[in-house]
Amino acid sequence: MTTRWLTPEEQRAWRAYIAASRLLEDAIDRQLQQEGGMPHLFYTVLANLSETPGGRLRMTDLAETLKITRSRLTYAVTRLERDGLVRRENSSQDKRGSLAVLTDEGMAVLERTAPGHVETVRAALFDRLTPEQVAQLEEICTGIAHGLQDADAGSGTGDLPWRRRSACSP
Repeated sequence: MTTRWLTPEEQRAWRAYIAASRLLEDAIDRQLQQEGGMPHLFYTVLANLSETPGGRLRMTDLAETLKITRSRLTYAVTRLERDGLVRRENSSQDKRGSLAVLTDEGMAVLERTAPGHVETVRAALFDRLTPEQVAQLEEICTGIAHGLQDADAGSGTGDLPWRRRSACSP
């Protein structure tokens, strides 16, 4: 099989994507550590739980929503549970499943941290784009995500992070 090397344009786009995504993640992580004492992953767990009925979601569904491995989610929820921001409950519908549940303290931390987080995201990303670029960014990212998920579904490998059986380092 012949390697399909990146064109110069593709190489520049790839490197620009890597630089932007790393700098954006760093800016968000720094803000959340300073204002909320937590990394971005922990914040996204709290935010996603806050958007569900009763602030609760099955751990497997939460891992899929966050696009992370179940072991990485377990690590995050364990830390959040230790800090009193989340608790785990057994599922009443499926005895094998467990739920992550946002506590009142977790909601208070989220409400205190969210304004700074939104301002950081706005300043670091959206203030730098035109409305047309925002729409393009959504279209591009959605296309990439759907393509990767569809490729996995078609291959039957179960290699999407939340489907992996092997433990991955957090």
